[in-house]
This record gives sequence, C-alpha cells and structure tokens, in this order.
Amino acid sequence: MKKPVLLCVDDDPQVLSAIDRDLRQEFRRDYRVLRAGSGQEAVATIRELKEREEPLALILADQRMPDLEGVEVLTEARQLYPDAKRVLLTAYADTEAAIRAINSARLDHYLMKPWDPPQQLLYPTLHDLLRAWEATYKPAFRGVRLIGFQWSPRSHDLKDFLAGYLIGYQWLDFETDSEAQALLAQKGLTPSDLPVVVLEDGTALPNPSATEVATRIGLTVQASQDLYDVVVIGAGPAGLAAAVYGASEGLKTLVIERQAPGGQAGTSSRIENYLGFPTGLSGSELAHRAWAQAVRLGAELLAPQEVVDMCVQDGYKVLTLSDGSKVQTRAVVLTTGVSYRTLSAPGMDRLSGAGVYYGAARTEARTCQEQDVYIVGGGNSAGQAAMYLATYARRVYIVIRGANLAASMSAYLIEQIGQTPNIELLPFTEVAEVCGDDHLEEVVLSREGQLERRPARALFVFIGAKPSTEWVCHTIVCDAKGFVLTGRDLVIDPRYATSWKHPRREPYLLETCVPGVFAAGDSRAGAMARVASAVGEGSMAIKFVHQYLDE
Repeated sequence: MKKPVLLCVDDDPQVLSAIDRDLRQEFRRDYRVLRAGSGQEAVATIRELKEREEPLALILADQRMPDLEGVEVLTEARQLYPDAKRVLLTAYADTEAAIRAINSARLDHYLMKPWDPPQQLLYPTLHDLLRAWEATYKPAFRGVRLIGFQWSPRSHDLKDFLAGYLIGYQWLDFETDSEAQALLAQKGLTPSDLPVVVLEDGTALPNPSATEVATRIGLTVQASQDLYDVVVIGAGPAGLAAAVYGASEGLKTLVIERQAPGGQAGTSSRIENYLGFPTGLSGSELAHRAWAQAVRLGAELLAPQEVVDMCVQDGYKVLTLSDGSKVQTRAVVLTTGVSYRTLSAPGMDRLSGAGVYYGAARTEARTCQEQDVYIVGGGNSAGQAAMYLATYARRVYIVIRGANLAASMSAYLIEQIGQTPNIELLPFTEVAEVCGDDHLEEVVLSREGQLERRPARALFVFIGAKPSTEWVCHTIVCDAKGFVLTGRDLVIDPRYATSWKHPRREPYLLETCVPGVFAAGDSRAGAMARVASAVGEGSMAIKFVHQYLDE
C-alpha cells in the first residue's frame, strides 16, 4: 500500500521548491510528498489521487495564485477528501482573508511566509495536524471488492465463489452503503451492472461469471497439456486425495472442479471427528491444505470448470468441458460428490439465493445478526451449520420430520446443540411454504396438520443428497438414484454383461463399467458419507489407476 500523500501547492517555483524540500526532509519516511505549480494542477492531482484511491493526509496551498486561489483549492480538496487536513500558506497582508477562510473553507490552520526556521514555525504545526489525521484515518480496503444487492442470487453466488477459494474480499451493499454507490459511480457503472467485482488494481468487472473472475484473480481455467495420465473430476475430499496420491506417484494429474474445492465438506464450519485434528478444523481449511499439497506435488487444477460429457476414443477418455474445450486422458477418477436435494415447498425456487440457501452458506451468517434462522435437516452438515449460525443469530431452529437427531447426527454434535441455549429443535415439523416479496420474510411450518407462520431471516436446507452424475449416466452404469456402480456392485447388476467391455478381467473394486474410469466418494453407490472414507477411496482409486495403466 502506498504511503499517504502530502500535497504542497504554490505558483512561485522558488517557494514551491523550498516547501517541498522542507516537507521531504521531515516527513518522507511516513508520507509521499507531491507538488503542484498551480491551483488547476493541484485540483487535477487531487482528482487523480481519488481515482486511484490513494490517501491524502494534508494539503498545503498558497493563497495568492492567478488561476485558483488557495482557499478555492482547499475547498475543492474538501469535497473529495473531507478528512484531509487543509492548511493555507499566506503572506502577512492576507492574514484577515485567511482568518475568514477558516470558517468558509473549513481550514485547519494557516501559516505565515516565511516559515524559517521550519523546526519552530512549520514542523510542530504539521505534526499536530497529521497526528490528528492519523487518529481518525481508516485505510481503504486493499483487495477484491464486491458490490451488489443483499438479496440478489447472483451476488450470493459470487460471495460463495470468492469465499470458497479463500479470496479475501469486501462486501458492499449498494442499497445501504454510500461507499458502494460512490465506487460504482466512480467506475462509470450503473445499478443495472450489478453485481460488480472490483479487483485490487481497480479494474471493474460488471456482472461477471465465476470463470471470468477466476481468470482475473489467477486461477487456472484451461488445461496446459494435450494428454494426462489421470483426470480427477471433482475436488472434494476424495478428489483431492486422488490428486495428492496421483501427483506424488508420478502420474500426470489434472483435477477439474466446477465450484470450489472441498465439496460439501468444504462448506462445513467445523469438522471435529476427522483423524489427527483433535481440536477440529473447518472444511475450507482442510480443503485448501489438500489443494496446496496437490499443487506442490505437481497436480494441475482447473477451476471453476465443468465437465459436461465423456466419450472413449481408441482407449483414451475424451472429456468435453462447458466452454467447448476438450481434455484427453488415459484414466479418469469420478469424484463428483453430491448436492443437497431441493425442497418442494411453495416459494422455494423464487427465493433461492435471497434468504433461502442450500448448504451452509457461511457468507450469509453475519447478515443473520440478532435474527431468527431456520435449518431443515438432521444430518451432521445441518448440525455443524446450526452451531456456526448460533454465534450470530438470535435463535436457530432445526426443523426435522422425526422425533430426534439420534438417527442421523453424530453424538458429539447432538451434545453441543443441547448445550447451546439459542438452538431449538422442532421435531415432527416440515416447512410448508416460504414467503416474501424479493427476499425471505416468513416461513410457514406444518406440525401435526397445524400451520404456523413465523418471521425468518434465512432458511438453510440440508435434506438428503443426490449424486452429481447427470452428465455421465448415459455412459456409466448407475443405480436408480444416479449413484455410480463399481466393482462387485456392477458385476451383479443385470446390465453388466452388455456394459462391461474388458475381455480378460472383471472390474477393479472402484472401477465403473468403462475400463479405466473409476469412482470414489459420495457419488459412488455404497459409499459411506464420511470425510475419512472419501479420502481413503480417493487414494485407493489411484492404486487401481496404476494397475489399469500397467495393462
């Protein structure tokens, strides 16, 4: 970050050089000293500083200048930098004008010429003014900024994307934040361009796609090789484990992730039962440790990028991406994971992303301050979300159809929830409807045939899971629910005889009906929905990839 600026203004070159010299001698360690030879030049400099969003701490302007008097320059500076200290440099004859300008132009001080010696007549005054400025100065945020509407699904998607990749960003609500409105106007954009991502270098991206943002912040979205040994589709725990073991064992490895690393586990606020972390860790922390480990070992990762089709040509697997590009590989590991099922209650589709969220939606937690929120579902993900939201919300209600949480949630989470006073369990209850104009305002609960309308700031849904395999089910044998059949489950399926094409052996334990295509993690039929088992399957899949490549 650049140092704050001290700007000195005078149309007399000798005086300007003298004041510039004295300011640099005393203040150059902590401030940048700029100079302007006229009032017009000073105003232009101030506007440039504002456009570049650089801090202006103090402006020292001579009163008598032919184009713009010093008071006019300081008045202009006050419009753009209201907190900057304003000092007028005057001759003895201009003293009365300077005194009047203290009120009219809100001057902080005026100094008489000459100011020699500066140690007595200049520095003490400026030090006092700068100390006062530093006491109230709040440095501008340096990084990615996101301007949008609180209840915009597009804004929510971009917040989730940036948070998913641990990109520090500042959220600016256009409707309530004057800084957001000023920044949008400064970039020459209008509310119709929202959401807008402003990068650290000042570049504004109106209504960008996640891929566009990813490209600008340095993520890789295009494959660099013509052929890979193994491509891992999905960067959840299973996919990241496959990437780590594949890269570490010398395979040319590519990972393709359509959203953010970690999958459903990556959205968990706290995982406390994963081996080796006795105090627990967040899902995003676990995911990014694994991501960094895979990259360090040589894996290549494309994100956000989506595979939409797969075909086999001469034994090679050809993957088609959503942007039309293609990737060739010898082997594939499917770790596409699962997504939460949607709730069919009236209003859910209309308010999705505007108060209704599928998954943890940690980016919205702070906006739930002192509000009532509802969680639908009784699994571990729902319990972890309840514990996290309870830090912010006034009341967290867990809505379940059964009598209690014992059948679907780990005992440690049930105990924590029971000890948290602002979490309440609502058994034998369902969400019948969600209501609101442009965002969620109320939920209608159904219990034993009785309907009850309640105010709600947010509704988080964690009901069941469906495999993310729609794009591959025409190529790979899946069960009735869309989960991928592998190994012995595939052999006993009636479709095995016509779908399995390898003449000399049966499929390996994690192999699908296409030789060289393996499945691991939650999208595989019979998988256990645990982070540790997903990691184990991902690493096992690489063992079978080696066996396949050795054939």
